[in-house]
Amino acid sequence: MGSQVLIDADQCRRTVARIAHEIAEHHPDPSTVALVGLHTRGVPLAERLRRHIEQFSGVAPAIGTVDIALYRDDVGVGGGRKGVVPVVGETVLDFDITRHSVILVDDVLFTGRTIRAAIDAVFDYGRPPKVELAVLVDRGHRELPIRPDYVGRNLPTSMGQRVTVHLAEVDGSDEVLLEDAA
Repeated sequence: MGSQVLIDADQCRRTVARIAHEIAEHHPDPSTVALVGLHTRGVPLAERLRRHIEQFSGVAPAIGTVDIALYRDDVGVGGGRKGVVPVVGETVLDFDITRHSVILVDDVLFTGRTIRAAIDAVFDYGRPPKVELAVLVDRGHRELPIRPDYVGRNLPTSMGQRVTVHLAEVDGSDEVLLEDAA
């Protein structure tokens, strides 16, 4: 399987900083915002965004994590992840969700199903005044009417390709790869 580096470490750093600037522009009072990272790679991205926003504004937004394993709509579905037992991670939303605009943070937006599951998970904790979405990469091929409010890079792909994000906190390096199907 061939792979191509689409975003290197320096481009990743600049892209995350740009997304953080956009969030800060749309939310002048970061104390009213909560960045909620989706496991796995959305969590370190949310932390990075938080650090940048704090540098720009002097105020760090609230931070949280959400695991969508039990909210997926494809576990046990034919053609999906049938027979796969979900590995449940930790959801931490230790702020008043009804008083914070929630910005869901993920690495790649594809069909939209992961984001739908994340919204369901968040709403089990309360109803935020607003929910937005920040993603490092939007690769298209939506199955649900979901779009990002903040996007690092739009990468048109074919269904036979795979976008793989590596982050230093999880994988030891920062890069985004486009991989061809085997």
